[in-house]
This record gives sequence, structure tokens and C-alpha cells, in this order.
Amino acid sequence: MTRNYRVEYDNYQGTPEQKRKRAERNKARRMLTKEGAVRKGDGKDVDHKTPLAKGGATTRGNLKAVAKGTNRSFARTRSAGMK
Repeated sequence: MTRNYRVEYDNYQGTPEQKRKRAERNKARRMLTKEGAVRKGDGKDVDHKTPLAKGGATTRGNLKAVAKGTNRSFARTRSAGMK
């Protein structure tokens, strides 16, 4: 069975909530790229010190550049959320 990307987009990625979250992530990346802290292909992610899910904001004081492995390896709870 092949993956139906159209349905996946319509049901998840295309929802207003996911579009808003993606826009915040893109904004954070642009901010640190403009500053020179990250650049395309450098293997770094932009991390929110206080996650958006926990009330953090996309402001310079809440952002830091970290290695991809560091940013993508946080512990998860049973409901797949951050601890």
C-alpha cells in the first residue's frame, strides 16, 4: 500500500493549528538565520527554551541553536507529549 500524502495533508498538516505551528517554527529559523547562528545544511535546529506547547514564545530570548540530535531526542510521556 502506498502512502497517500494528499489525505495526510488534508487531515493533519493542512489544519489551521498545524499551519500556525509551522509558521512559528519557520519564523524562529528565520530569526536565527538572519543573526548568523544557523544556516542551511549546518546540522542545527532552532530550539525553543520554553516550548510553544508549554506557553513559550518565538522571541529571541527563548531561542537557541542546538544540534539536531539534541533537539529531537527529548523524553516523551504516554500521550507522546513532552515531559
